[in-house]
Amino acid sequence: MTELDYLLAQRACEDVVMAAARAVDAQDYHALSALFTDDGELVRPGGTRLWGRQAIFASYAAKDAARLTQHIVSNLQVTVDSVTTARSRCVVTLWTTQRGQMLTPQGRQADTMQQIGEIEDELLHTPDGWKIKRRRAQFTMYRSIG
Repeated sequence: MTELDYLLAQRACEDVVMAAARAVDAQDYHALSALFTDDGELVRPGGTRLWGRQAIFASYAAKDAARLTQHIVSNLQVTVDSVTTARSRCVVTLWTTQRGQMLTPQGRQADTMQQIGEIEDELLHTPDGWKIKRRRAQFTMYRSIG
C-alpha cells in the first residue's frame, strides 16, 4: 500500500465515522444502517448487541422521534491495517433535547444530562466502499445540570 493509498483509505474511513453521526442526528436510520456491512455488529452503550443492518435499523427506528441529538465527534483516529481493513477510535460528546422544546434564536434548550463516550470501529473495504464491520460504543462520563 502506497502512502497515498493509505491516506485515501484513512480519509474514507473518517468520512464513514462522521456520516454515521450525521445519520443518527438526522434520524436517517436507513443511511446509518447502510454504513454497516450486511453482517455488521453494533454494541450499544449498555452492552446491547445488534447484528446485521436490519437489526441496527430496527433498533434506531424504535427510538423516540421527539428526542433530538447532536453527536460531536472529536479525537478521531483511523489506523489502516491493510487494503481491506482499518480501525477507528473517537470521542463523542452527546447533547440532547426534545422536539417539543421551544425553538428560539439560540436553538432549543438542551436536556440537563449530557454524556461523553467513545466509539471504536472495525472497518472493512467492500465493493461498495468502506463499511463498519463492528462498532462498540460506550459512555465514559456524564454531567447532570440542575
